[in-house]
Amino acid sequence: MRSNWLGRLFALFLIVPILELVLLIQIGEWIGFWPTIGLIVLTAAVGSWLARREGWNAFRRFQQKLSTGGVPGREITDGLIILVSGALLLTPGIITDAVGFLGLLPPSRTLIRKQIEKRFQRSVRSGRTSVFVVQPPGAFSEQAPPIEDAEVVDEP
Repeated sequence: MRSNWLGRLFALFLIVPILELVLLIQIGEWIGFWPTIGLIVLTAAVGSWLARREGWNAFRRFQQKLSTGGVPGREITDGLIILVSGALLLTPGIITDAVGFLGLLPPSRTLIRKQIEKRFQRSVRSGRTSVFVVQPPGAFSEQAPPIEDAEVVDEP
């Protein structure tokens, strides 16, 4: 199983840069060298602005969830998606920019988050992933806030 994952990762690191290079060369032939460079700079500027804005919004939602005693699961997932999307936008290329922008836009980020949650739940159900919850001392007292957005996958 592990070698399959490594093989896919290797293919990703090999195929994506080749496709990016081919696309950048083709776009350079269509619109010219300097406009292509301008396109790369423009997507980096817009992407960094959007990543910063969405990152701060996710951080505020994370803090708000914590301040009300909730468990910030979705907020953490959104933050990770935004982080990866920002990194993709720093990589010059058309494919990585498109995927990066998808992760920064709230509607498509919601779809990505749901897919990640489904894969994680399947992984837990199949036994490939274990989840441990550590409660601080006194967490079960009357004063502790209730846990929100939790789902019991399998009871012992």
